Amino acid sequence: METTMKKLVKKSGVALGAAVMALGAYTAQAADTIKVGVLHSLTGTMAISETTLKDTVLMMVEEQNKKGGLLGKKLEAVVVDPASNWPLFAEKTRELLEKEKVDVIFGCWTSVSRKSVLPVIEELNGLLFYPVQYEGEESSKNVFYTGAAPNQQAIPAVDYLMSEDGGSVKRWVLEGTDYVYPRTTNKILEQYLISKGVAKEDISINYTPFGHADWQTRVAEIKKFGSKGKKTAVVSTVNGDANVPFYKELANAGISAEDIPVVAFSVGEEELSGFDTAPLVGHLAAWNYFMSVDSKANDEFIAAWHKFIKDDKRVTNDPMEATYIGFKAWAKAVEKAKSTEVDKVRPAMYGIEVANLTGGIAKVLPNHHFTKPVLIGEIQSDGQFETVWETEAEVPGDAWTDFLPESAKIISDWQNPAVNCGNYNTETKKCSGQNF
Repeated sequence: METTMKKLVKKSGVALGAAVMALGAYTAQAADTIKVGVLHSLTGTMAISETTLKDTVLMMVEEQNKKGGLLGKKLEAVVVDPASNWPLFAEKTRELLEKEKVDVIFGCWTSVSRKSVLPVIEELNGLLFYPVQYEGEESSKNVFYTGAAPNQQAIPAVDYLMSEDGGSVKRWVLEGTDYVYPRTTNKILEQYLISKGVAKEDISINYTPFGHADWQTRVAEIKKFGSKGKKTAVVSTVNGDANVPFYKELANAGISAEDIPVVAFSVGEEELSGFDTAPLVGHLAAWNYFMSVDSKANDEFIAAWHKFIKDDKRVTNDPMEATYIGFKAWAKAVEKAKSTEVDKVRPAMYGIEVANLTGGIAKVLPNHHFTKPVLIGEIQSDGQFETVWETEAEVPGDAWTDFLPESAKIISDWQNPAVNCGNYNTETKKCSGQNF
């Protein structure tokens, strides 16, 4: 008979063998999964905008898995909540890359969150797809910018308002939330307006904090600024849930689109779904996509969204479309590179073309931006936009503006071996900084 000790050793061996087999099975399962990081605020002041983008990525992952995944592997979404806390974005990025070992990250909304993430994603050589319009003046080796650069949104919006069709605006209120995107965008717009002959006294620039709620004083100042006998417009880079009281106060003050039109860069269908839109009718937004766009691709996307979210009343918006084209381009690059390794996927991205939702083509450029159409839309009573102006073709995104002297001489090109950086100075023939 076996001794008790021998029996224990035998049982321990069996248990250890089972544990090793289980660990091996887990490792094999993990190796067969492509992890997709989702870095969007689900709580806090930016949740009003970002939660939908989390759901968009989940929908794209589900659809890709129904097609068989990528490289014969299933995709697995790893969702974290940076909670509208900018330093927490960096911590969650490190968690996604070091702990979760994600292959790609789709995330961020505000530029301050993206700036928080940049050092981490560059240090760990991650890959971020950033889906929101931004101020430009950046081109990181580790980021693809699928939203609009200023020349794909802000500049065309101002051009439209200056035109006869846009009301021949002469005075300008540049109203923004106090962080990097509005400040840099308005710095560009101020110089652009001055280059077009607008006097400095006809430009008013103001910033309020995130979540700003008491707009009475500021809206009274806007109304006063617009009463000087020249056609006035507000160019709004107000972001997040501060938009709700801002538009409510405009209506309370009796400011209509005929009096002082507002063109917004951060208000889309999702934000409007929480408004009483009747007083907002006629105000404008500049984007690269509207839910109301008439195209087969858009119809299919909306139908897929409603099926996934199980709510036919849920809207779509521009950052969702930017997430869509970024995901499609990444998937195409993975198949092309036959790998999810960042250093193989990145060069495979250049030149890739995917259908956008407006009926055109989004092309990935060597400066890590995309080609995009520009649309100006009027707010309708149902919370949708009617397109009143659009570009004839897609506009290539420009990482560095031509309207700031220090930026006009800078280019970005990650494909050309002679440049191979995000901020090549065409005068000194040198790159400055590490990656951007």
